[in-house]
Amino acid sequence: MDKRLFKDLVQGVKEMKLIMAGKLKPARVTRIEIKPISIKGIRKKLNQSQSEFAFMIGVSPSTLRNWEQGTREPEGAARALLTVAQKNPKAVYEALHA
Repeated sequence: MDKRLFKDLVQGVKEMKLIMAGKLKPARVTRIEIKPISIKGIRKKLNQSQSEFAFMIGVSPSTLRNWEQGTREPEGAARALLTVAQKNPKAVYEALHA
């Protein structure tokens, strides 16, 4: 590794430690805002029980219950599917009931 790059890397780690300790302000802060998904709202629009909707999207009823209660958040493919379902629940219903 180039000595200059290594020196920059070490300096960055030192700055990170100071920022984490609250002794130095970061140069910039990036916030990622994730829009909430109304899973219960989607399910209600489709007129399905928790068990029916969970089966339709391929998750357990307890997982769906946790999402609806806010104790867990959907991730990855499940989040993508629910995002589409929030915008067009009928299309998702029709696609998954083919």
